Amino acid sequence: MSNKQDIPQEVYELYDAYCHGDISRRAFFSGLGKYAVGGMTVTSLAACVMPDYAKQQTQPGADGLYEEMLIYNSPNGAGEMEGYFVRPANAAGKLPGIVIIHENRGLNPHIRDVTRRAAQAGFVAFAPDALYPLGGYPGNDDDGRAMQAKRDREGMVQDFMAAAEFLRGHVAVNGKIGCVGFCFGGAVSNLMAVRQPWLSASVPYYGGWPTADEAAQVQVPLQIHLAGLDERVNAGWPDYKAALDANSVSYEAYIYPGVNHGFHNDTTSRYDSEAAKLAWERTLDFFRLHLV
Repeated sequence: MSNKQDIPQEVYELYDAYCHGDISRRAFFSGLGKYAVGGMTVTSLAACVMPDYAKQQTQPGADGLYEEMLIYNSPNGAGEMEGYFVRPANAAGKLPGIVIIHENRGLNPHIRDVTRRAAQAGFVAFAPDALYPLGGYPGNDDDGRAMQAKRDREGMVQDFMAAAEFLRGHVAVNGKIGCVGFCFGGAVSNLMAVRQPWLSASVPYYGGWPTADEAAQVQVPLQIHLAGLDERVNAGWPDYKAALDANSVSYEAYIYPGVNHGFHNDTTSRYDSEAAKLAWERTLDFFRLHLV
């Protein structure tokens, strides 16, 4: 199995279940045994779907960017929080801000890369680490996932909401704030659109859904990105769509055929370059429309 086309869809589904805590690491590797054929071992098959953080589109210290770790207050969440702050180094005047919300494993190298990409596009980007109260992202996703599971979900939502408030008041920001999140972060982005009506835009990628009652409260423009093969998340989309329509919420929704949950993450074989490129272009255009 030398490329993603050789990997059975069932392997991606096993990985998705493992990533979201539905099965244990042991069960994941045990399940892979069924597909370790043709000279492939379970270990090498796992390596095909696990993240490779050498694959990044930007690097720390990228030319033209200013980067630092910032502490901020989250009075209704962890109390003290930290995030990765990146902005264009030589910006003329204040810029719009974007909160980047990670998946269920903390502020890993991929999310840092996405944060730098947003800054390269002309925004002030801020990516909190929900694992900061527990010592921060531990350097690998397995431990990060286990750590994040120890935190209260509502507390983490409050931490990201506080990050948006913090960024809105930052001296480098013009007061207009959007948010974008992936998986767990997509669910948080959806909730922030419910609870923070002052936001200028929210862009959830394949995240969980608010309730119909919560949909009635949304005043923030939404741009929703979904993977065509992601049956788990997509099952809730028709009901949420109906609630948004019933309340005349402003939204765009895109479903990318034939791609898996996590298609935007270029560090795993679930990545689809065509869909990811289009989705990110749409994301930046949406932010430019509503934040600039």
